[in-house]
Amino acid sequence: MTSKLFANAINRIEQPTPPIWFMRQAGRYHNHYQKLKEKYSFEELCKIPDLASEVACGPVNEFDFDLAILFSDILFPLEGLGMSLSFNPGPQFKEFINKDNVSKFSNIEKAIEHMKFQKKAIELTLEKLPPNKSLIGFVGGLWTLFRFATNKNINDLKFEKFHSEFIKNILFPLIKKNIELQIEAGAEVVMIFDSGLLNIDKKFFESQYIFLIKDIAETFPKKIGYYTKGKNLEDIKKLFDTSLAGIALDSTINIKEAFSIYKNGFIQGNFDESKLLLNKSELSKEINEYCDSICKIDNTAGWVCGLGHGINKNTPEENVHLFIDIIRKRFNY
Repeated sequence: MTSKLFANAINRIEQPTPPIWFMRQAGRYHNHYQKLKEKYSFEELCKIPDLASEVACGPVNEFDFDLAILFSDILFPLEGLGMSLSFNPGPQFKEFINKDNVSKFSNIEKAIEHMKFQKKAIELTLEKLPPNKSLIGFVGGLWTLFRFATNKNINDLKFEKFHSEFIKNILFPLIKKNIELQIEAGAEVVMIFDSGLLNIDKKFFESQYIFLIKDIAETFPKKIGYYTKGKNLEDIKKLFDTSLAGIALDSTINIKEAFSIYKNGFIQGNFDESKLLLNKSELSKEINEYCDSICKIDNTAGWVCGLGHGINKNTPEENVHLFIDIIRKRFNY
């Protein structure tokens, strides 16, 4: 079971029509999700595999996306480590990790045992998807999870030795095992969502962090996609010589320049998700201008069409239909 369009993108095979999927495509903007949310909590929708598979398949059935994505949350591995997690509606932890209590949150095997609901959710989603669709999984990036686990915000990023040890000795092996679990269950690619990377300690990024990401990519060759938000292309370039299946870009990155530099795997992006809130006339104009910019790229083999970040919860469903319709009409030659 796979989308031929997505497989071609991973392998840089030229094709006129790109595969399409959105970050957070199964979520609050979608009536299908809202109806399920009236009956079940967010955690139930994530952790009860039959419900998670129903949520994941909803937008594929409604909008004909080429890919489904595991319905889950990046923070569940931290919960598996023993951090008490609730959603009200956003994530809340009762206790954060520091150098004095970190030993309480270091049982990686226990954490992976906790994550097995993802395995079943992937298996059930695959059973429900049409055979011409792909399924991808995801995990949170190491730095993004570190910031959640330690409650470090963008104004409080004094980086200590304990922090690097926590990332390397606990989060790194934990996320590798979580990725392995998802791939073994049938995920075609696992995305690493590292939206919190903007304020990473520069020395740690260049001396250690890049090599941790490369290690993950080389452990699972052509199975890992990587997304970060707010980094410039120069920093992202440092990850290009890895075995990644592809990269996803936010809307601030010049996608034409990315194609000129990155020659392996897919390049995903990067329509500005805020524009999906426009009225249909204005949105049509923006989408067509975006298509015009893509058409100016000499070779778009590897392009996966998507947004610069997650779809806004207030996005009208008709605008999602409009976006997909225009993309497929413009790139169907």
